[in-house]
Amino acid sequence: MSYNMQGNCWHCGQALQERDYAREGACPGCGRPTHVCYNCRFHDPARPNACAEPVADPVSDKARANFCGYFEARAQSGRGGDDQALRQAAEDLFDL
Repeated sequence: MSYNMQGNCWHCGQALQERDYAREGACPGCGRPTHVCYNCRFHDPARPNACAEPVADPVSDKARANFCGYFEARAQSGRGGDDQALRQAAEDLFDL
């Protein structure tokens, strides 16, 4: 890890630091693995193998910790917000 990795948990939105992205690392907020495709900046569901890195080995379970050498923390990932606030914003937008 040659740069300062910081981001958020893909599952709960908890702020993460470089030490949280270890191979067996877990989110301090929800306990989910952090070195996973969903936390990686290369994760792209529209691409083959859901990865923008063309030479990366396929990973079947994007939520499980993996050994991918291309992993780089996504700057913003995860839910990271209040579902109720999002729902209210949608209702306000569409007058539901």
